[in-house]
Amino acid sequence: MKRSTADGAHAGTESASNHETLVSRRRFLYGVIGVGAVAAIGVGAAAVGASRSNSGNDVAYLSAPASALVSLSDFEALESYEGSIQLLGQYDLPYGSLVWANDESIAACLLPTESGSPLAQVGLLFLGSGEVDTVLEKAVGADSGFEIYDARANSHGLVWTEANILQGTWRIYTAPISAGALGEPQLAEEGNDAFDTPSLAVAGPRAFWLANAKPVEDGQAPASRLMAAAFGSSKAENVFESPRRMATPPYSNSDTVTIAPRANTTGVYYQLTNLNASTGEVLDTLTLPRAIAPIEAGYGETGFMFSFPDIYDYDGAVSNLGTYAPFAKPSDGNYDNAQWFDFARTPTAAPAWCGELLIVKSTSSVCGVDLSARTYFAIDVEDGADTYGEYLASTGATDTFVTYTNIDHEPIGAEKVHTCRVKLWGTLT
Repeated sequence: MKRSTADGAHAGTESASNHETLVSRRRFLYGVIGVGAVAAIGVGAAAVGASRSNSGNDVAYLSAPASALVSLSDFEALESYEGSIQLLGQYDLPYGSLVWANDESIAACLLPTESGSPLAQVGLLFLGSGEVDTVLEKAVGADSGFEIYDARANSHGLVWTEANILQGTWRIYTAPISAGALGEPQLAEEGNDAFDTPSLAVAGPRAFWLANAKPVEDGQAPASRLMAAAFGSSKAENVFESPRRMATPPYSNSDTVTIAPRANTTGVYYQLTNLNASTGEVLDTLTLPRAIAPIEAGYGETGFMFSFPDIYDYDGAVSNLGTYAPFAKPSDGNYDNAQWFDFARTPTAAPAWCGELLIVKSTSSVCGVDLSARTYFAIDVEDGADTYGEYLASTGATDTFVTYTNIDHEPIGAEKVHTCRVKLWGTLT
């Protein structure tokens, strides 16, 4: 295991082309998860679901009126984030790195290399110190043509995807983490191009992966399924099945996982579903109006939240583009009676919670929203940032959150900045 520190020593040695290759090849394998997944199922974006039967239809879906919606335009924009959050740490990784976090201590990183093979390595970023361990220098199946394409981690363990694009095959591996060290990898599942390369999540002591079945011209496609395994176990469990493709990747919380399977009914309805990570028990559900599918769906302090990039011809509170969340979790489970907030900007990542703040990624900024005070702020985007600006790496609800951006900038009279800059944020104490 190779150990390095996040002091920028590796920044500047990685080429932009490596990052572009990494991203493009991963997107090719996923079928472009997110926007591409929505396109593949033939519908646009999202809404929330759940609580009444429509006349002439046996599907109970969300029917919140337009009067229940409060838009971002009704909130006050703060001049700075400094009265709401504080920067707890700033760490530099190799340019082109990708970062994911839903844990207070550890974030998973895909680190590009200087060569074409391996395409990427897996690192663990320890958020307290900024230290990075490169725990996987190459794919377990490297000798058989496999490359590492995705990874997620929490304090319990690591899950990652390996794929061979020439053969159209993929493998899911997990390994436990103990005292910051990675245990022995175990193969949990392998599959072929009948399914998209799975998307990943981690929650509690288990790893999760969602295998979406590809459409078929003749006959019935196999069910799409959410799978799970304990970290370091080769025994995989089928946690949840959808009769056709699920609309979103799985969403990680500390102890739950959220998915958006297709309801088992005629017509196209998607049912947001929050599951207990340890048992697979269904904890909460919301069914979306017909033909409305989320690009992201999660669960937080006020219940379900979701986003979609399109505008729908639908007479209700959730027909515009943006990221939606209820102001408060309905005590009776009836989301029809909730007041809804719409962060009316094009969504580019799943939202998260930090304390009482809703954290949202828009086109180029990461913003914090105080629903009770009806205020919001934006985190400054650094000069030379990539086109996506500051990116939200965190999911779930924690006391901190992580953002990152890849920067290629040469200030006048100063040293060039060529790095992936990761920032750890927390609320004011």
